[in-house]
Amino acid sequence: HWHGFFQHHTNYVDGPAFVTQCPLVPKESFLYQFNALSQAGTFWYHSH
Repeated sequence: HWHGFFQHHTNYVDGPAFVTQCPLVPKESFLYQFNALSQAGTFWYHSH
């Protein structure tokens, strides 16, 4: 879950399980892809 980072058209990668995306099962992976070129600053990420 991001703090301070605007997820324009990619809110599905913002992360609360069962809210914007399904949880991952053990040994499963997920590739996060989003555009960060138009933003500057300090951003904080943590899991939920």
